[in-house]
Amino acid sequence: MIGEEQTPLAGGKIGTSLQSEFSQVDQSSKSSSGELALPPTSSNQQGNMLAIGKKEEKNVFRERSNFESQFVGYASEVVTVSREKTGQLFNALDAFSVSVSSQAAGELALRNSSWPLYRIPDWSVRTQRVAQLTGAEDPFLFFAPIVQQEERKEWEDFANAAYPILYQDAIEREEDKGGTTAKEFLDKTIPFVYSVDVESFDLAPASAVGELLPVFQLYPLKFFPLLPIIPMNFNLLAYPDSAELFRITQAVNGPTIASFSIYIDVETTVAGSQIMQPIYDRADTADEERKMVGVMIIQLNWLDYFKNMFLEEESDDGIIVVLKTTCPQDKDTGTRASYDRVVTYEIGGNTAVVLGEEDLHDPKYDSMEVTESFVDLGIDQSKVPDGLCVPVLTLHVYPSEALEKKYETHNRAIYTSAVVIIFTFTVLVFLLYDFVVGRLQRKVMDRINKQDMIVANVFPSAIRDRLYQAQGNALQQSQVVDESSRGVRFESNTGTMGSAPLADLFPNTSIVFADIAGFTAWSSAREPQQVFVLLENIYGALDHIANRLAIFKVETVGDCYVAAAGLPEPMENHAVVACKFAREALRKMKEISHQMEVSLGPDTAALDLRAGIHSGQVTAGVLRGERSRFQLFGDTMNTASRMESSGERDRIQVTQATADLLKEAGFARWLVPRSTTIFVKGKGEMQTFWLRKAKSPVAKGSDMKSIMSTVEETNRTDADESTGRSSGEDGLDPEDIHVLTKTQLLVEWDVTLLTSLLQQIIASRGGVVKDIKSLSTEEMTIGANGTVLEEFTPIIPMKRFEAEDLQQRKRNSAIEISDKVKCQLRSYLSNVASMYQDNPFHNFEHANHVAASVKKLLTRVVNTDESNGLAKGINSTTGTKEGVDLVDLAGHSYGITSDPLTQFSVVFAAIIHDVDHPGVPNSQLVKENTRSAQIYKKKSVAEQNSVELAWDMLMQVEYEDLRACIYQTKEDLHRFRQLVVNTVMATDIVDKELQALRKARWETAFSEGGLVNLSGKTEESETDQENRKATIVIEYLIQASDVAHTMQHWHIYKSWNEKFFLECYEAYQQGRADSDPSEDWYKGEIGFFDFYVIPLAKKLQSCGVFGVSSDEYLNYAEANRDEWAREGPALVKEYLAKYHRQHQPAAS
Repeated sequence: MIGEEQTPLAGGKIGTSLQSEFSQVDQSSKSSSGELALPPTSSNQQGNMLAIGKKEEKNVFRERSNFESQFVGYASEVVTVSREKTGQLFNALDAFSVSVSSQAAGELALRNSSWPLYRIPDWSVRTQRVAQLTGAEDPFLFFAPIVQQEERKEWEDFANAAYPILYQDAIEREEDKGGTTAKEFLDKTIPFVYSVDVESFDLAPASAVGELLPVFQLYPLKFFPLLPIIPMNFNLLAYPDSAELFRITQAVNGPTIASFSIYIDVETTVAGSQIMQPIYDRADTADEERKMVGVMIIQLNWLDYFKNMFLEEESDDGIIVVLKTTCPQDKDTGTRASYDRVVTYEIGGNTAVVLGEEDLHDPKYDSMEVTESFVDLGIDQSKVPDGLCVPVLTLHVYPSEALEKKYETHNRAIYTSAVVIIFTFTVLVFLLYDFVVGRLQRKVMDRINKQDMIVANVFPSAIRDRLYQAQGNALQQSQVVDESSRGVRFESNTGTMGSAPLADLFPNTSIVFADIAGFTAWSSAREPQQVFVLLENIYGALDHIANRLAIFKVETVGDCYVAAAGLPEPMENHAVVACKFAREALRKMKEISHQMEVSLGPDTAALDLRAGIHSGQVTAGVLRGERSRFQLFGDTMNTASRMESSGERDRIQVTQATADLLKEAGFARWLVPRSTTIFVKGKGEMQTFWLRKAKSPVAKGSDMKSIMSTVEETNRTDADESTGRSSGEDGLDPEDIHVLTKTQLLVEWDVTLLTSLLQQIIASRGGVVKDIKSLSTEEMTIGANGTVLEEFTPIIPMKRFEAEDLQQRKRNSAIEISDKVKCQLRSYLSNVASMYQDNPFHNFEHANHVAASVKKLLTRVVNTDESNGLAKGINSTTGTKEGVDLVDLAGHSYGITSDPLTQFSVVFAAIIHDVDHPGVPNSQLVKENTRSAQIYKKKSVAEQNSVELAWDMLMQVEYEDLRACIYQTKEDLHRFRQLVVNTVMATDIVDKELQALRKARWETAFSEGGLVNLSGKTEESETDQENRKATIVIEYLIQASDVAHTMQHWHIYKSWNEKFFLECYEAYQQGRADSDPSEDWYKGEIGFFDFYVIPLAKKLQSCGVFGVSSDEYLNYAEANRDEWAREGPALVKEYLAKYHRQHQPAAS
């Protein structure tokens, strides 16, 4: 079996051979009496001849011994390395299969889809890694799903919609595509499942009977041999060898290998095998109900496995390897299937060649044969269909005559002695060098390599070489400078650095400035880690495009990416390349922003690139000094920057100079003149152009019609009959995330956010999730014994910090939430979203904006995780670091971060806090005496209604598994419930009585000594004081998040302020408000900032829990207040005008 421990080789046939020869040499030099037998000559002659004879015999034995010992080493290395490579191959394929199964299960559940409608994401990247792990130089991998006849038409539509994406990804990530475009690949793609006649190479639709195994994804992307088409949609079951291997794979329910086939490829004999790895619908190997849904196939040339076998690059030491495949004997019949194959290789150094298709080793070395199993999957032959087998591959290793001759000499004794002496001396010198000099050299080289990598990343290669040369010249000059002449010299061509600057004029360049539009406002509502995740993904994608197009990346300044074409290496078509870079960058930006909406939260997909390009001359060079780097200067840089800043989002603006170069190159079709001229500082009025965006790849190729004009209609008819679908239905790639609605994207972001918190909850209790039916009596309707507000409590008992809890969370951090729970969570959140009314402000999108702020503030709370700066380096056993105790850190956050349930509860409350909000304030509901106002006793009407609706739905039976993840005990249930009630009730900031009580609780919590009696003594325990602080801090946290737009970037504030105005004005128009809000909106916002928002931000700062976020919120609040004071009156007029435009009657 692969990976089994190998037995030593020396104890086999080779060891026996050495012992027998030694015995022969020893016995031949003795007489029957034990004395030395001398020939009948003089005594001196007899002595000399005896000495020479014994010496020669010993030399022969020594040479033979060295030869066989060397062969043992080579044979052992061949066997060991070959088996390691093979084991690595099967492990890589198994890991890939598990990864695909696991990822597909979640994504298909998310899209409410099923196999075979699944595309393996990042195929090129992942298969490149698998190919590297196999050790093969040129493997061929492809993925084929199992498609039933009734699924045929639906799968073909799905596959054809996916191919443009697959081809574009392959072109971007795989090398050596020969300039082939995605459209050219599409033109060579048969858009239905087909088969190929192996003799005539005629194409025909695949059989309409039985299951299909069409090729869907392959690496590397290339055309069929002898056919001008892509193998996509080729039915593997129409090829006999693949069909047999598939039958075996299904039967044994595991990976299988075919007996290798031998063929001639470009006058070279190739012996290759096909390995088939099944892919299942579930990743759990212990799940007996999982079924095979596809296969991953890799085709290998075994010659690759014997290359680079030894350390020597070239060697005359020939090792003969005979590779044989045999079928195991059937246990019942005692017969073998006829699958035996033989091929012989010769290995020398890092090269290997095929000698022939038979056993070609020299028979005289039969006694030295080393035989080992190469590939044995250990499959029970009884499970294999009759007439088929899973072969066992064995290696038979022999020495060659060239290896033996290497150890034959005319003066063996002298040569052997010299070799021993030289070898011993060399070993001693090497050991001394390794321990004394080698270690120092490695350190120096490591430092040099790191510095070289840094320099390579900062400077172009040509500039880097000149830097090294200049540095070497400066070093030589410094060694001959007279001591008296040292000092600073000012010369016209050297400056203060002592040598001429590295600078050049580049007359023909095109400069690209690309800025992320909306980034500043977006980042103000995000955590720092999220900001860098976005930038790394975008800049990484732009770097990849730049490298592919030979564009030089100048720098990134904030959210602006600067690149240049035409330097440091001249480029004739620099304007065309720069424009192509910008077009691809815009397309990639759209793709990334949509993909990351789920992980980075609302409005990520709204981010766009805004690019500007200008062509002309620039001065470029290394500006020496601190943190030297390659920089560009000149009017071209300034103009390109102006093109970007005066442009529009998701558009590319170019100057007349760039447009002229595009026209000369024949790309005038890319240009659209801007309708008006623009004013550019220092330039005046300029006529500029918009660059047309790059089109997405088309779905079908025109020239393919000539290949399959007679069979396409037949295939379509068969497929329509089997699926019952119309051939006019469009295929849509369901994995394109931009097809999701705004609400669906928000739901998926909520699922991601709450799932991560649920993982922490489960990890904190050791991964235990038990049945909670015993708590059913406790899960009563909230507010059953009164109103929801009456369940409010001023002190919520928080879970105390324990070092063991922290360690348990770390030990169980890899726990995964089941798909069943995720589906329940997604269903619940979707229902929550549907219960939100379509208000401009109090809607599901605003609830998510509040939840994002809550998450941001929670991550800033001083926590007990080792990633926190204060806790970094704390001993996990003792919980201390230089007198700082983890319990002290937990106390500093008042226990908020000690319990994941607390964090989950607050985020959960943020998401549901405005469910079914009517779009009017509580005072209006009370005035109208609505049913909800009566039920909730005219206090916090909307807030109580939201809690009750969301809680009652969570208590439904279909969410029992979700609830079991949230809480397991009565104490956890009560804490969860109290946190949800308190958090949502805190969002009622208009009720003056509740605000006064909240202010009093703050004063009590953060006054010296806490709650005291008339005698001045503290009435609360230290634990109660901490719990009181935590409770009130959570209330202020949700309040700050509820108005977080006032404490974020001006554009975010202005957007939400407009939405709130439109909601209030709509209520006024409907007669549900006493006064026109437009009349007092300006002054009202000033008062809101002065008497609520800014004091609230200062409270966040004074409680000392939220770190730098409290400063950030206060700074934004004060800046927005000042900006509103200047711009407010004009903005109110804009709001009013917008409302009337939206509600004006349609023209008749």
